[in-house]
Amino acid sequence: MSASNYQPPRVWTWDADNGGEWASINRPIAGPTHEATLPRGKHPLQIYSLGTPNGQKVTIMTEELLAAGESGAEYDAHLIRIGEGEQFSSGFVELNPNSKIPVLLDTDTGSRVFESGAILLYLAEKFGHFLPKDTAARTEALNWLFWLQGSAPYLGGGFGHFYAYAPEKFEYPINRFTMEVKRQLDVLDRQLAGHRYLGGDAYTIADIATWPWYGNLVLGEAYDAGEFLQVESYKNVRRWAKEILARPAVQRGRIVNRTRGELSEQLHERHDASDFELKTQDKLAPETAD
Repeated sequence: MSASNYQPPRVWTWDADNGGEWASINRPIAGPTHEATLPRGKHPLQIYSLGTPNGQKVTIMTEELLAAGESGAEYDAHLIRIGEGEQFSSGFVELNPNSKIPVLLDTDTGSRVFESGAILLYLAEKFGHFLPKDTAARTEALNWLFWLQGSAPYLGGGFGHFYAYAPEKFEYPINRFTMEVKRQLDVLDRQLAGHRYLGGDAYTIADIATWPWYGNLVLGEAYDAGEFLQVESYKNVRRWAKEILARPAVQRGRIVNRTRGELSEQLHERHDASDFELKTQDKLAPETAD
């Protein structure tokens, strides 16, 4: 039925085949679908994730902490293939009842931490980095962290879904979410016109959270939508995005648990710092691998 004559039924029913690329894993109920125990590595922090923007936030953060000299931030990053439903295992649901990546297990404290923004805040407070101590500066950084947490679903689940992943193209949702994403980019561009980073002069978890979404977007690395969104017009966001991409910890963290793109930029699992040199997919897989 076309978008122009669709009328919602009195009671919604689930059509398991309707949903495009992610139809096989989208469902209207929570809870595990199968029994499986999560692997456990040797380091204090255990991350279960995929190299999506939300996943990149956390591995960039841990790499930044290690670069800052925090050896206690050593971590194992285990790959969760969400397209195969691994986030619905009993072990994963025990850590995150919402069945979304990423999730963190801190073996030092026994704490489970889910929701990417909560993980960044937890790690910033645990190690004392990337979140100012001054109340005003801390508040400003948290303003932008929570701005990102509220805004990114419009970019990913809204614009990205209807522009790139939906089984059919419909003008209304694409226009609706394009308008909102461009408004958000303008919000960022205006803020970054007068500030080096989102919270001011200091690089914080607000930047670490926002860069994988909007930094990748303005650098033309998301949804093949750079020309459509005219990303080159957001000059301040692009300046900020390029500066953050130049950070070695960002370059490392962005490829952890990544399963798409250049093989040299896919490190499916990270258990040791040497893995970046020895275990990217170009070192492990034939050049013809997916």
